[in-house]
Amino acid sequence: MNGYTNQYLTNQIASATPEQLLLMLYDGAIRFTTLAVKAIESNDIPKRAYYINKASAIISELDATLDHDQDANLAENLDALYHYMLKEFMNANKDNDPEPLKAIIKMLKELRETWAEAIALAKNEQVEPASQNLDSDPAPGHTKIAAAL
Repeated sequence: MNGYTNQYLTNQIASATPEQLLLMLYDGAIRFTTLAVKAIESNDIPKRAYYINKASAIISELDATLDHDQDANLAENLDALYHYMLKEFMNANKDNDPEPLKAIIKMLKELRETWAEAIALAKNEQVEPASQNLDSDPAPGHTKIAAAL
């Protein structure tokens, strides 16, 4: 990667919301796992190991940052799923088998889609009450902000 690309990525990460960072982590795990599949298919052992290690590191980070205080049941389920993925990464690496990785890609895409939908719903819930407040009669001498939106 060149300097401009590195700076762009650094700026993107630094300015991202926690929700955007979560989706970026899923995107990275999907990308690295897909590259690991391609490396296995082309019999490139060093790249296979490199990409599996990168994807595993992302999954380990997602697992380490689970908040068991928010929703213990969800956190436990995700923890079990992440541990399953990590085990399957090891199996794929050991056996030079792309099938476990393909299954992981499918799971990661479904998780990413679910999180993206949840984030969008949460955003809409935050916007709706705010817009309802803006639609109420303004104080004398003030214009309606909602009309400009």
